[in-house]
Amino acid sequence: MNIEIFPSADWMQTAREKLNTDDHYGHIARNWEGDLRFVLEPDGSLKETVWLYFDLWHGKCRDAFIEEQSSTINPAFILKAPYGNFVKILSGNVGPMQALMTRALTVKGNLAVLMRNVPTVLDFVRCCQEVTHSWI
Repeated sequence: MNIEIFPSADWMQTAREKLNTDDHYGHIARNWEGDLRFVLEPDGSLKETVWLYFDLWHGKCRDAFIEEQSSTINPAFILKAPYGNFVKILSGNVGPMQALMTRALTVKGNLAVLMRNVPTVLDFVRCCQEVTHSWI
């Protein structure tokens, strides 16, 4: 498995492969239905907003790519934060649920669904952490 720079097209592809081949994630997320967009706001070394799209369905990642900001996709969840906050989550310095509760990461979508699926959220983050080598 490759370990990539976050965010990049290679990182998105490697994350997709990891999610699709990780048996633990597949089991934990077997009932998950929903796509998401991460909105990385400029911060530090990230000079422009970046959108990352994941189509997650029953323990598989059907698609993952850097999304054009003119996109008409209407994902179930939009998670938004300064780039540095995403780095803190992916480096393990801040937990994803802590980031949500302290509003270091904001969510548009049904927060109750996320709260009922904390194991899926945590394992998704674990998979992403395992394929992240460095930051821009």
